[in-house]
Amino acid sequence: MLTLTSPVDTPLHHLPAGAKLAALAATTLALFATHSTVLLAAALTLIAALHLIGGPRFAAHGARMLTPLWPFVAVVALWHLWAGQAQQGGTIVLRMLAAVAAANLVTVTTRLSDMMTVLERLARPLSPILPPRRLALAIALVIRFIPVLSERMALLAQAFRARSPRRSGWRLLAPAALAALDDADHVADALRARGGVG
Repeated sequence: MLTLTSPVDTPLHHLPAGAKLAALAATTLALFATHSTVLLAAALTLIAALHLIGGPRFAAHGARMLTPLWPFVAVVALWHLWAGQAQQGGTIVLRMLAAVAAANLVTVTTRLSDMMTVLERLARPLSPILPPRRLALAIALVIRFIPVLSERMALLAQAFRARSPRRSGWRLLAPAALAALDDADHVADALRARGGVG
């Protein structure tokens, strides 16, 4: 749960966490500020090229991390095709893929401890209201939990399809919520065993 950092060592692993998070924030803002499909396609190509720096195994792992996104891509694309807004749909799909791929790239090349250090430093002004270390841990855990929960949802959907010809839909909400609570309980036990959060 806490170790989503890729074991494949890449040059990106050695960059400072603060620089990578700042670059991710700037990239995300730029992606949402532009409406040019050409620029968005170029950004996605650049992010794919950054994945390829780590070699084929690292790039394949990055591609697999986008798997939970494909149902959303399909819905957006089909809706905009039906509405006769293919270009707008392409813009949204490219923006979504580029933003998530960039976030995944930072996640798999940055250790949780390094990310927490940066977040803790940024949260220091809030220390009179909330302990920065607790806030940093909460944010870091949310970032780490998202791909794990997406993968869990995909596994639950596969299990449901193996048992029933019906569409899963809302029926996955209860088991997914229980799985998330179970994971959270395990993480809380691990944190308590290590002395908690200061």
